[in-house]
Amino acid sequence: MNEATVRDVLTDAIRYWEPRRIAYNVILLAVVVVVFALQWPQSGSALSVDLAQTLFILAVLANVPYCAAYVVDAVAQYSGFQAVWKRYRWLLFLVGVVFASIIARFFAIGMFSHAA
Repeated sequence: MNEATVRDVLTDAIRYWEPRRIAYNVILLAVVVVVFALQWPQSGSALSVDLAQTLFILAVLANVPYCAAYVVDAVAQYSGFQAVWKRYRWLLFLVGVVFASIIARFFAIGMFSHAA
């Protein structure tokens, strides 16, 4: 096994995870939009500057745990399982997206179902 440098590992992690961050955010946005549409017209009354600010804060907060993938990725790449990890790290992305989507759905339901 080649000894990877910190620079190599971080470059590989950025190259892998950052393009997927776009998909992650688009999926979470789609979850919120679907919940909003399903709650229409009740959800329309929730539209406000406060809601926009809340959604912005939640979007930023949703990206904080996404960054945890870098820690897992770096540790796995420095282990003896680097080749296996690189082949299956998409599973971490999938589990993270599903988990975040469930949380986003609960938040969206809470924000839009009580609007009146």
